[in-house]
Amino acid sequence: MHNDTYFAGILYTGAGIGPAITFLLMAPAANILAILITGEFISWEIAGVLILASLITAVLAGLMISKTRWGKEVESKHKVTKQTATQAVAVVKPPLDERLLSALKFGGYLAKQILPYFILGLIVVSYVEAYAPEELVKGFLTGLTGILLASIIGGPLYTPTLVEIVLGRSLLELGMTKAALLSWLMGQPYDIPNMAAVSRVVNWKIVILYAVIAWICSVTFGILYGIITASL
Repeated sequence: MHNDTYFAGILYTGAGIGPAITFLLMAPAANILAILITGEFISWEIAGVLILASLITAVLAGLMISKTRWGKEVESKHKVTKQTATQAVAVVKPPLDERLLSALKFGGYLAKQILPYFILGLIVVSYVEAYAPEELVKGFLTGLTGILLASIIGGPLYTPTLVEIVLGRSLLELGMTKAALLSWLMGQPYDIPNMAAVSRVVNWKIVILYAVIAWICSVTFGILYGIITASL
């Protein structure tokens, strides 16, 4: 399932708009696949900083939006009313062989979802490395301007996670700074497909607000990381 599906599920079960927004922003950076591939393809330092920066951004956005009038309206709209009587539900575990078969099927499903994007990512990277002028990357994706530009194109033009990571590594090798790369990788929360999907669950005011918060944080953490690592 996509992150917006989980977001809706969390909201509909009465968890509140704050936790739902926090999950929506944190899930792309914290999933094990993104962590492993970022660490292996780019660096474990970037992977660790990305998780920490995304966590702070997610918690901050969740807290801020939960305090707004729009957030409170959404919570009251989707609040689950407690029933006076509860029914006991017996949990029945299927046999071990069925569980193993289900796990294998789910593994096959993930492979079908991931491999096409991985292959596409390798193709994109090969073309970027072959044809992208190194002077262009060094001219536009370095310094403060590079962080701002990376944060802008990293959001609306966001691609599936694997493509984003391998393309980021390619740009890094062509001269993109690590600070700009961090802002680039933090762009998923405000990509256009994600915002359009979430807008079907909550109103656009909340969508725009969490996108602005995520964008500001991507720029802020990019600058801070650039200062700390002297990569501005």
